[in-house]
Amino acid sequence: MLHIYRQITALKRCVPVVIAQKREQTERYPFEPAQVVPKPATHFLRRFWFRQLRDMPWQISDSELRALLGVLSKTDARLLHIYFGQIAVHLLPLIRAWKNPSIVSFHGADVTVDMNKPAYREATQQMLEAVKLVLVRSQSLRRAVADLGCDPEKIEIQRAGIPLEEFPFRERSWPKSGEWRLVQAGRLIEKKGLPVTLRAFAVFLGKYPNATLTIAGEGAMLGELQQLARELNVGARVSFTGFISQEQLRDIYYRSHIFLHPSQTGRDGNQEGIPNSMLEAMASGLPVFATHHGGIPEAIENGVSGLLVPERDHQQLAHALLSATKDPTFLSRIASAGAEVVRKNFDLQAQARRLENNYLRLIGSGD
Repeated sequence: MLHIYRQITALKRCVPVVIAQKREQTERYPFEPAQVVPKPATHFLRRFWFRQLRDMPWQISDSELRALLGVLSKTDARLLHIYFGQIAVHLLPLIRAWKNPSIVSFHGADVTVDMNKPAYREATQQMLEAVKLVLVRSQSLRRAVADLGCDPEKIEIQRAGIPLEEFPFRERSWPKSGEWRLVQAGRLIEKKGLPVTLRAFAVFLGKYPNATLTIAGEGAMLGELQQLARELNVGARVSFTGFISQEQLRDIYYRSHIFLHPSQTGRDGNQEGIPNSMLEAMASGLPVFATHHGGIPEAIENGVSGLLVPERDHQQLAHALLSATKDPTFLSRIASAGAEVVRKNFDLQAQARRLENNYLRLIGSGD
């Protein structure tokens, strides 16, 4: 994931070594050193045994444990940082066997999905007990991890970092002809609230028939969303870009007037931390219309640095959009304030320094 790659490559005082099950897109994510410990041939059967027959999260085998311990020894690793809570549960035998400290990061779904299942909840609690530090992206995730029974003193906020130099603020000029350009970017999955976006846009078109909506990203809901756009008779005004590069996404941001992100809690409990695409849009100078959901209110103060509406309410979102387009001064004000929030609280370099401080503290305490 791009936000993890950014964090790793921003480190200055520590030397990271990446360990992964496979390596892909090396041109997009150039990085060395990277150690690959592939899944064993029996991985599928092991995963099926744990998840389908025993209804509990799978954990690495003895052979995987030996391989991972060998990589940690060979690279003289001092600290193990595991990204995503469910991965740390899989690696619990490694956390327990390794002599040095381990850290786990939670990002959203990994603290909410499947926690209604006793075996998954218990395994997560055991992992939280075993690690030395738990990093979360938002206060909402801090509360969720604490509710799982984690020692609150062990939990720290580690914000997503945005490379501000890649998203310089630009003042937008607002259309006088009604040709508003709206955009949403991210994975096409349930928690992003994309059907709400399409329904709100259909209402918006009733006032501004020359408006357009760009949905940037790929995911399992693409066909469903395209069908909904046709049913709402907005297909001609909606563009689905599929996967695009960061450079292409930036161009769309700077051509657009408003960014939408009506996140919602998924049926499986999946929630946002603080969406990276939203922060990038804010940094670039786009006014953001989002929801009271997850960590979003930690980045957007309603009516000050953006606008928030309730989850799953396309009428409220449409009303907010239509009201704001009548007040360009308001749009300029929340856009400027939103960019300042990102500069102050989500700068990649500052967040990397914060992460390294935690690394060095734990390494020092382990000597």
